[in-house]
Amino acid sequence: MALGRCFIKCFCIIIFFFVLQASALWSLSYYTSPLLVFYLYRKGYICSSKLVPVGQYVGTLLIVLVGVACLRGIGRWTNPEYIQFITILEETKRNNRSENKVHGLNWGFADCRIYWANRASVWPVDFNWSDVSSRKELTKGGVSLLKSEPKHRGAADSLLSSVRKLPCQLVSYLIAHSFGRRMLYPGSVCLLQKAMRPMLQQGQARLVEEFDGERAKLVACDGNEIDTMFVDRRMGAGEQGHTLVICCEGNAGFYEVGCMNTPLEGGYSVLGWNHPGFGGSTGVPFPQNEANAMDVVVQYAIHRLGFKLDDIIIYAWSIGGFTATWAAMSYPDIRALVLDASFDDLLPLALKVMPESWRSLVTRTVRQYMNLNNADQLCKYQGPVLLIRRTKDEIITTSGPEDIMSNRGNDLLLRLLQFRYPKVMTEDGIRAVREWLGAGTNIEEASVYSRYEVDDDWCTSVLQSYQTDLATEFPWSVGEDMTSEGRRQLALFLARKYMRNFDTTHCTPLPYAEFHSPWRL
Repeated sequence: MALGRCFIKCFCIIIFFFVLQASALWSLSYYTSPLLVFYLYRKGYICSSKLVPVGQYVGTLLIVLVGVACLRGIGRWTNPEYIQFITILEETKRNNRSENKVHGLNWGFADCRIYWANRASVWPVDFNWSDVSSRKELTKGGVSLLKSEPKHRGAADSLLSSVRKLPCQLVSYLIAHSFGRRMLYPGSVCLLQKAMRPMLQQGQARLVEEFDGERAKLVACDGNEIDTMFVDRRMGAGEQGHTLVICCEGNAGFYEVGCMNTPLEGGYSVLGWNHPGFGGSTGVPFPQNEANAMDVVVQYAIHRLGFKLDDIIIYAWSIGGFTATWAAMSYPDIRALVLDASFDDLLPLALKVMPESWRSLVTRTVRQYMNLNNADQLCKYQGPVLLIRRTKDEIITTSGPEDIMSNRGNDLLLRLLQFRYPKVMTEDGIRAVREWLGAGTNIEEASVYSRYEVDDDWCTSVLQSYQTDLATEFPWSVGEDMTSEGRRQLALFLARKYMRNFDTTHCTPLPYAEFHSPWRL
């Protein structure tokens, strides 16, 4: 009897992985189906005489697949470990306790383990945006996004213009909802997720087993389910454990293997989440859905995990800067914002990889469907900010990693300084900051700083006096009656406080030694 059970168990594991491979082949055929249909048509296979035998083969294959599914079902229900797993699953649906999830995640039977890791939808919801009693008014798509001001035209001109632009708008829609979204967020592509599945499972198990992480399913205002992982360090001896770092991943990043590790090394409490369509999260990662997801994550941190806004730091890598700046704009009382390898605006980066002849189409598509306007959102935030620039970044540069001045992180810094300190960032101040940004090494950076004879103590005293006597909200008018030399010194001082360089490429994990709390005056 024991030998028979062992045989059935092994056979079911083999069948299970066969089904996984079949699923991968189906995904591949789905994306290549237009090319396949065109090829078959050109070869003359799409006709009644050819389709009959093909239909017979397809029918036979379907019968085989149904048989395999039946055998897998028999194997599952004759396995006591799987029966116990299903019992825990049903108990969790009735009584949502974290220990049940841990049992499900750490199950020994491979089938059960993969089922839990990839079928988060079967587990009950831990937090819903509607659970919060006081909510801001929602727009049609969800939470409010920062949009550019519409141009005012006459009614007849507006109607005629809309009719003319209809074909271009249709093409923009098709581009954005087909390959455009997948190019911008490759982590949402099923094939990539299948390839990364073993790595994601290991990363998830590590967060639970080594850090006592608690996985939770949140429901955003648009109905998307957001997969999160929370590591609580408040019971430890370290003071940093009482600060929560919410991590926003890149366009192919997952919390299982992403930037969560950096604040974890520092002893912070950490909350990671996956973009819509990534891992256990549902939906597609368009800007509106991204903002909706970020909103429910922050609400979860406040109302369920018990953190105050002043105890929360938002940390983002790469394209995660969009949701991070949105959160900072929408929740201005958060403690600080850290942006690593992020950019000011998506459009220049999109134009870099598309043909020049497509410029107007790309501009329309980005502005209408993928408007990641990080700099605009960042300027709405009044709190401390730290920008981390990768000096060998090959992703967010418009000409190449060797040209550090084409790094869009430079433009993000300039936009922020020009908004907060407009009287300092005059032509002289901008020129000095650009020279400092062109320094690719610490030695070159220090050389620029010393050449302008920047006095850190004097700069600090000037800013503190202004903050005490005149204002606390940006923009400040400090530097209005200052000499050109003073403005240059102050501009370089501020640039050095708001940005730090990290000598590496875009995808290198950020070590904790480079993760600093933003400067406070």
